[in-house]
Amino acid sequence: MNNVIDNIGALPAEPWCIREQALDPARAFLHETLFALGNGYIGMRGTHEDFGTVADGTLEGTYLNGFYENEPIHYPENAYGLARTNEFMLNVPNAKRVALFVEGEAFDPAAGRMLAYERVLDVRTGVLERRIDWESASGKQVRIVSRRLVSFARKHVAAVEYAVTALNFSGQVRIESFVDSAVTNLLAGDDPRVGSAVTGPSLEVVQRDVDDAQVLVLQRTRNSGFLLATATHTTVVGGAFVERRGEGQAFEAQLAQGATVTLCKVIAYVSSRDVAEDDVASHALNELKHASSAMFAALAAEQSAYLADFWRQADVEIVGDDALQQGVRFNQYHLLQSAGRDGKTNIAAKGVTGEGYEGHYFWDTEIYIFPFLLFTKPEIARALLQYRYHGLPKARERARAMSHEQGALYPWRTIAGEECSAYFPAGTAQYHINADVAYSVRLYLEATGDFDFIAQYGAEIVLETARIWLGIGSYDMQGRFCLNAVTGPDEYTAIVNNNYYTNAMARMHMRFAVQVAERLRAERPADYARVAAAIDLRGDELAALTAACDSMRLPYDDTLGIHAQDDSFLSKKPWDFANTPKDKYPLLLHFHPLVIYRHQVCKQADVVLALLLLSDEFTLDDKKRDFDFYERVTTHDSSLSSCIFSIIAAEVGYRDKAYEYFMETARLDLDNTHANTEYGVHTAAMAGTWLGVAYGFAGMRLSNGTLRFAPTLPAQWQRYRFKVHVRGALLDVVVDAHGAMYTLAEGDELAFTHHGREVKLSKTQPAQRMGDAA
Repeated sequence: MNNVIDNIGALPAEPWCIREQALDPARAFLHETLFALGNGYIGMRGTHEDFGTVADGTLEGTYLNGFYENEPIHYPENAYGLARTNEFMLNVPNAKRVALFVEGEAFDPAAGRMLAYERVLDVRTGVLERRIDWESASGKQVRIVSRRLVSFARKHVAAVEYAVTALNFSGQVRIESFVDSAVTNLLAGDDPRVGSAVTGPSLEVVQRDVDDAQVLVLQRTRNSGFLLATATHTTVVGGAFVERRGEGQAFEAQLAQGATVTLCKVIAYVSSRDVAEDDVASHALNELKHASSAMFAALAAEQSAYLADFWRQADVEIVGDDALQQGVRFNQYHLLQSAGRDGKTNIAAKGVTGEGYEGHYFWDTEIYIFPFLLFTKPEIARALLQYRYHGLPKARERARAMSHEQGALYPWRTIAGEECSAYFPAGTAQYHINADVAYSVRLYLEATGDFDFIAQYGAEIVLETARIWLGIGSYDMQGRFCLNAVTGPDEYTAIVNNNYYTNAMARMHMRFAVQVAERLRAERPADYARVAAAIDLRGDELAALTAACDSMRLPYDDTLGIHAQDDSFLSKKPWDFANTPKDKYPLLLHFHPLVIYRHQVCKQADVVLALLLLSDEFTLDDKKRDFDFYERVTTHDSSLSSCIFSIIAAEVGYRDKAYEYFMETARLDLDNTHANTEYGVHTAAMAGTWLGVAYGFAGMRLSNGTLRFAPTLPAQWQRYRFKVHVRGALLDVVVDAHGAMYTLAEGDELAFTHHGREVKLSKTQPAQRMGDAA
C-alpha cells in the first residue's frame, strides 16, 4: 500500500452515489457494509471479489433473507415458558470469488504497487463498480474493472463482470472463478448486538458438481435441515477455459498490450425454504440458465429499469445540502435492498448487510419501515403483512406457551416465527408487538382502502392478536383495565405495570379489531363466518374488547401535566447524566440491567412514540409537555429514537431540535455515528429518515380516512420533495419558501388537507399551490 492511501478520507458527498477513492484499511470493515448489495433476498457485503480484506476484523458475508440455522438456547437457570430455540441467519457460500494472476504473479493490493483505485455504488443503477490500476512486483501494469449486481428483477440471481486490461506489456493473464463454501458466522463476543453464539460451520456439503463453465454445490444445515443450492455459470470473452480448480474453473488469455479479457459470472442461490427440496438443484440451475443467457449488460439494464421505476415513486429530493441528500437516498436504497417481498420473509434489523442481531426481525418493521414502503412501494408492504399472516400458527403456539388459552402472540425477535429472545424482560415482555402489527394493518387499510386484504388476511391477524390483551389484562379496584408486567419500547425500563405506550396501543388495537369484525359481518357475512369459525370467535368477545377499551388505564401525572411512562417511572431516581462519562454509553454495555431499571432513564422514545402513532389522541400542549420531560431523560442509545424525537419536535415548533435529531438519523450509517455499522446497517433508523421528512417537516398524518399535511421548510434547505401512494393515487409534494405545491402524478382524484384547509386534486385540476409553508 502506498499512494492509494495518501488521500484517505470520508466518502465525498454526492447526491446519487457513494464513492470510495482510496483503499483504506481503517475503513474496510465499515465500507463492506456501506457498499453491500441486496435485493430483499440475497445480500452480499461489499468485500472484494479478488482479494481478502486489507485489515483485521472484517467480514466476508453473503446472506439469504429467511435462510437460517437453529440451535437450542441453553439456560444455566431454567424456567417454564422461556424461548427454547434460537434462529440465526447464515453466512452462505461466497460465490463471487475470483483470483487474478499476471504472468504468474498473484494480484494482491499488499504486493506490487497500486496506481489508482476507485469504487462507486450508484443507487440509480444498482451496480457496484470498482476500478484499479495495479503494477506487479516485476513492473507489469493492469487495469481491473469489476462490476457487480444483485438482481432486483430476479430474486435468486447475482452477477459479476470482471475485466482485465494489459496496460504496459503483452503476456499471460489467468483468472480463476470459484465458490468458497467453507464459511462460518461471526461470533458475538460480549456485545449482544453484533453476531451469533454459534461455533463452527453450519453447512455440510452433500453434493458438488463442477464442469468447464458451471458449479453446483448442495449443502444442508446441521439442525434446521434446509437444503441450499449455490450455482455459478462463468464465461470468458478474450480468453479460454484451461482447467477445473476445486469448486471452480481457471481461464487464461494471451493479451497484447491494450487488450482486455472479460469474465462474466452469474450466480444463483435457492433453498428448500423457497421450493420443494427435490426441486432445489433444478430450480437453481434453471435460474442460472435464464440469467446466463442475458449476460451482464442485460442484467444491468434490467436493474436500471427497476430502479428508475422505484425512484420515480420514492425519491426524496432535498435542495441545499448534498451530504444530507446523499444520506437520504442511500438510506432509501438500502431499505429497498433489505425488504423481503415474497410473503415469507420480513426485514432484519440489519437488512442483508451483516450479522448484527443474528438476522432477526423485530417490531421495527411495522412501526418504522412499513410506512416508508406503504407510501412508496405498497405491494411490498402488503407482502410484509402476509408474512405476519403466515406467522400466525407459530404465534398461536407461543401464546399457549405463555399460558394464553386462545389468541396469538407474535415473537419479539424471530426469523421463522419462533421466539428467539433469551432475555425475556426486554424481549418476550414486549407484548406491544401485537399492537404494532395491528397498527400496520390499520395503516395499510387507511392508505389503500384494500378491504379485500382485510377479509382474506388482516381480520384474522387483528382479531387473534387482540385476544391476548384480554388474556393478560385485568380490572383493578377502581374498575380500570390494567396491563401488568409488560415492557414497552424503552428497553431501559422493563416489566412494569401499565406502560403507557403498550396500554394506548392495545386500546387502539382492540377498537380496530371490533371495527373490523363489525364491518366484515355487515358487508361480507360469508367472510365473517369463515374467520369466526377459523378462530372460534365467541359472541361475547367483541363486547369484552370494547369494555376493556373503555376502561383502559393510561397513566397521567396531574402535577407535571405529562403522560407517565408507566405506574412506577416517575417514582424512580433520575439517572445522574451529569456524572456519567461519554465512554459509559450505551448504558447497556456498562451497567447491569437492574441498575438501569431502577432509574428514571430511557434508551429510546416510548411515550414520545405514542404521541406520533396516536397523534389525534393528544393536544399540541400535551405533546410539548411530554416532549420536554422525556427529552431530558432519554439517552438515545437506540438508533430508533432520534427520528421520533425529530418528528415530534417539528410538530411542537422546536425547529432547531427537529433538525438536529433528523441529522443524527439521516447519516447515521454513512458517518457510523453509533460505531457499529460495520456489523450491518440500521434499517429502522434509515426508514426514520423518510419519516422525518414526510411525518416531521411535512407534517403528514393519515387517520380516520383523512390525509393531512402541515409542511414547514427547514432553514437549511431551499426545497424538498417527496411522493406518497394513497388510495390508488400518487401525490407529488414540493415544499419551498413560497409554500407547498401538490400534484396528482397518478390516479383520478385525491382529497386531503393543508394546514387544515381542504385540497382536492383531480385529472381536470391535477396541481395546486398552497402559499403557506410556515
